[in-house]
Amino acid sequence: MNEERDFENVQDRIARRSGTTENSERQELVDFRYSEMAERVENMVHHLQKLLQSDVPAPKRPKRHNSQLPNQNGLMYSFLSLILCVVILVFFFGTYTDSFHYAVDGIAVRLGYKNRQYGVVIDAGSTGSRVLAYEFHKSYLDGRLVLDRERFREVKPGLSSFVDNPKEGASKIALLLDEAKAFIPEPLWSNTPLVLKATAGLRLLDQNKADNLLNSVRELFEHSGFLVDENGVEIMDGTDEGIFSWFTVNFLLGRLSSGSTVAALDLGGGSTQVTFAPKDPRQNPNFENYMHRVPVGQGEVEVFTNSYLNLGLMAVRHAVFTHGYNKNETKVASECVNPIVKNKIWKYANVEYAVSGKDNVKSTIENPVVDFEVCLNSIKKRTLPLVNPKPITLNQLQVIAFSYFYDRAVETGMIELGDSGDITVADFYKTAKEICAIPNTDQPFMCLDVSYMALLLEEGYGLKPQTKIKLFKKIQGHEISWALGCAYNILTRLKATSAN
Repeated sequence: MNEERDFENVQDRIARRSGTTENSERQELVDFRYSEMAERVENMVHHLQKLLQSDVPAPKRPKRHNSQLPNQNGLMYSFLSLILCVVILVFFFGTYTDSFHYAVDGIAVRLGYKNRQYGVVIDAGSTGSRVLAYEFHKSYLDGRLVLDRERFREVKPGLSSFVDNPKEGASKIALLLDEAKAFIPEPLWSNTPLVLKATAGLRLLDQNKADNLLNSVRELFEHSGFLVDENGVEIMDGTDEGIFSWFTVNFLLGRLSSGSTVAALDLGGGSTQVTFAPKDPRQNPNFENYMHRVPVGQGEVEVFTNSYLNLGLMAVRHAVFTHGYNKNETKVASECVNPIVKNKIWKYANVEYAVSGKDNVKSTIENPVVDFEVCLNSIKKRTLPLVNPKPITLNQLQVIAFSYFYDRAVETGMIELGDSGDITVADFYKTAKEICAIPNTDQPFMCLDVSYMALLLEEGYGLKPQTKIKLFKKIQGHEISWALGCAYNILTRLKATSAN
């Protein structure tokens, strides 16, 4: 049906047609957009007319003061007038914006126009597994998905920790499935896509061991009652992880259709992702193999993305702690740990390490400290060669960071606990120096963690000390996770398939 047509399908057909100019591409998209909107408005007008002509009495409500009691017909007429105004502006002035869209859509929802759709994504990360179950509704005006609610739960440790017991790993995932089932109405399970995407934790495992874990989850999913396709359980490509994270941030900030997107920095346990839309991709020819066209609304955005494997926070700890030791040695000492720390147990990739601090020339019995410069140099040698390519034009955009960037900033008092906070690269350096000078057995590895973040942001990513970074845990109450971008992508593809 025409109402189910998707803008991305139109873009794909245009992109495949040889010899099509940029102007003709834009004109076809605009024509399609206007015709679909006119079609939707015509349907809504017809439906409203039926409602207004209906003799069915409105449901009784508790008595209120007259000034607080809305008039149903008045609301419907106001809605109709608002739609007509939007259509006039679109056709004659081209000024249809997200502000109009959300205003109209909000009223449509209040009048009962809400076509709910659900999606479930399980993020099998290196340090934990998380379920994110999403409820969307399809916008009446243009069919885009609008996020309403979500359900989030996390279990630890990560799936990769069960490499020797895949069944137990699947049982942990079953707990997350129960959470999704409690969130989504049972009659809709069979139409709700369910996926599990594993990230750096499983990327670093032996292929056979990773397959055993994934097969256990596949068996679980087969009896879940949800909609699962053949690629529903897999190790996700780092490129997808970066693009989905970027999409999530800009989607929640309402930046996707404005042409003014932000950069997204995601620091996980095994890898880190950098994704942004360069103002001029031609500035750096080295970006060519890392550029991707991402469908956004009525067009596409060209983004740079790269997932830097082994540059996640836990992977860097492991590289620094074990440098200079044989592979099988688990009792280690590090220049990035305070000398008062002795045999602190730390687990990575199913191996337990006993980590101690190293003596240094700046440390005394009365004042035990980490030599900050020595620690920083050790981190630099282990990490900077892996930052390839260097995202040198990142500093031209507003930067949003999340995951461990946010967590460590809260834990060290750089920002207050909440949904977001502002910080500079210099703040990371200042805090790192302070922490390295304080003996702290409760947070024995914080000196290393924050020092690495400071180094990565400035020397790895090329940001200036005064660069402001916005740290997020949530945006508008929604978790910052690549899972949202993944769910949106899956539901959009399903919509396109059903339309065809």
